[in-house]
Amino acid sequence: MSSKRYKKLPEKTLENGPESIEKILPTIKKNCTTKFDESVDLSFQINNKQKKSEINIRTVVNLPGGTGRKVKVAVVCEDAKTSEAKDAGADIVGSDDFIEKIKNGEMNFEKLICTPAMMIKLSKLGKVLGPKGLMPNPKLGSVTNDIKKAVIDAKSGQAEIRNDKDGNIGVSIGKKSFSDEKLIKNFEAIIETLEKEKNNNTIKGDLIKSSFISSTMGVSYKLKIGKNI
Repeated sequence: MSSKRYKKLPEKTLENGPESIEKILPTIKKNCTTKFDESVDLSFQINNKQKKSEINIRTVVNLPGGTGRKVKVAVVCEDAKTSEAKDAGADIVGSDDFIEKIKNGEMNFEKLICTPAMMIKLSKLGKVLGPKGLMPNPKLGSVTNDIKKAVIDAKSGQAEIRNDKDGNIGVSIGKKSFSDEKLIKNFEAIIETLEKEKNNNTIKGDLIKSSFISSTMGVSYKLKIGKNI
């Protein structure tokens, strides 16, 4: 049963034509009628002409306007790099002892960064970290010797972009409380990243069939990307 709040939201919004991000944001924010600071979320569908099973997009984008949420970052590294990780703002830092804690189920973090040397040991925990999406990945910049940069990027506002088996991509561009300018800059950063991924994957034709925007507890609207991706 729908709540009174939800019943007050606009109906049949997907019957409307696609609108630009600049035009649709005021409407999205107006629909944020909950007491918490709702996220503004994007959803993309991969073109049906593409073989979804052959498209594997997984990358990260540094959002210029940030994400609006604090991320608990953990680092597995050699003892010599411990200070570098802590100075960069890592919440948890360790080496062999920390790997053992992870093995025993202690995973009170949202992002895990690892040096290449320690990754050899950490890779044995794939069955533990993999299902939770916590396994470090060189492609995502989370397996690196530049611990300082990786931690700062993760803390300052980083979003992961990946498609699921059905060809859907979901990502947040920030919070309702963000200025329109911040949200638009984050949106543009994501579009640029998708464009690069399309080129890197040598995809023929358009990658994105359709795109939508909504808030956490709001309704969805068709979104105009503004360029062919």
